Order: sequence, then structure tokens, then C-alpha cells
Amino acid sequence: MASRLLVHTRTADYRHDSIPAAVAAVRALGGFEVEHTEDPAALEGPLEAYAAVVFLSTSGDILTPAGRQRLAGYVEAGGGFAGVHAAACTEYGWPYYGELLGARFDRHPDYQPGRVIVEERGHPATRHLSSVWEFTDEWYDFRSNPRGTARILLRADESSYDGGRMGDDHPLAWCREQGRGRVFYTALGHAADACADPDFLAHLRGGIGWAARLAESAS
Repeated sequence: MASRLLVHTRTADYRHDSIPAAVAAVRALGGFEVEHTEDPAALEGPLEAYAAVVFLSTSGDILTPAGRQRLAGYVEAGGGFAGVHAAACTEYGWPYYGELLGARFDRHPDYQPGRVIVEERGHPATRHLSSVWEFTDEWYDFRSNPRGTARILLRADESSYDGGRMGDDHPLAWCREQGRGRVFYTALGHAADACADPDFLAHLRGGIGWAARLAESAS
């Protein structure tokens, strides 16, 4: 039986027009049964039936107090959580969420081509990639560096694009443990074009699969 994902795309701030393509891409990854919602009440009930909860370019404060409590309890007890792109622009009013995710969005330069450095190639989200990955995105800067509390998978080569402000150590994707749960985050995925990129789709599937503890994505 396929693992169930709860994919949440509610936005209370900027809304990415790539969301429909991203939801379709997650549905097409294979290995997952996907339930998509923008209803905050969906996170107020039991979440144990889901292998992972995915925040897919969410923005702003999107959860109710009950939903915050339920999500925190779910992850701490061993549930999976994956955040994609603007998930880092979410729940600024909830301190725990910043800890859970590992870092919060600060700003980004213009959407442009650049280079991704693959820091760890043994993870399911990165093992299909070569050491350098040419990509086009918004190259998020973060308010803090998650290194030290997270396992860094990808970082940006700021010399390859204009406007980066984090310097040589600029994480873009990482994973971490929170309580007994697993958390994966990738800053990539701004545009619908990413959803047609086989490398990005494999990155997404590997990361979500790791958070959800799929057998082939366990490492």
C-alpha cells in the first residue's frame, strides 16, 4: 500500500502560481497516495495516518492554534515533515516552526540561473546528482544558517549568480531530526518549470521519501 502524504498549500501571503503544477508533480512521483488540501482544519485532526505532511510553497501564518499543536505533536512522535520553497516563508508567528524547519526565509535576488553544489551525495534527495547542478531559481537567503542543527545536502554557489548575501556557506536543502520525527526542506522549486525537471523531481521524491521513511529512502 502506498504511503499517504498530506500536501498543504494554503497561502496567507505571496502565492506562487506554480502550486498547481507542483501538486501534480508530487502526485506523479510514485510511491505516495496524496491528499491535497488548503483547509487549516485538515491539520487539526489526527495525522498519524500520514507518512509525512508536506508544506508546498505555503506562506504566512496558515495554521490554527489547534493545528500548530497537532503538527508539533505529530512530528515529535515520529511523523515526517517536508517543506518546499516558500515553506520557509510560513508561520513566522510560531517560534517552534522555525526550529522545526531549521531556518527561515530572509530575501531573494531575481529569478536567474546559477549553480548548486551537492554537499552530500549519499542522501536519497541527492544521490542522483553530479557534484554540481545547474539550475534556475530564486536562490533564497535565510535569516540564519541551519548548519549545526541540520544535515546540509545542497548549497548555493553565490559566484554563479547575482545578489546572494550568505557567502560561501549558503545552504539550500537539508534534513534534520525533530524529536522522533524527520524533517526535509528544499529552497528550490519557485517556478512551474522545475516540475518538469527530472533532477528536481528526483530530489523532491528522495527528500519526501526520506522524511516519510520509505524503505528505499531510509538512509
